[in-house]
Amino acid sequence: MKDTSQTERIKAYLLKGKTLTALDALKKFGCFRLASRIAELKDEYDITRERVTLKNGKSVVRYGISF
Repeated sequence: MKDTSQTERIKAYLLKGKTLTALDALKKFGCFRLASRIAELKDEYDITRERVTLKNGKSVVRYGISF
């Protein structure tokens, strides 16, 4: 079985209409640098960025793909 790259796995996940934060990417894909993986997808897809505030008051960015 061929191991797909983090970028390919993240792209497939986002193309399902799902969104990711950096913590989600770490948990689901072992990806420490989501912003870098998103940068690799920006030329091919319309990437959305939404700043969200977590229950603990911290602010994070949630990425998705606009269809």
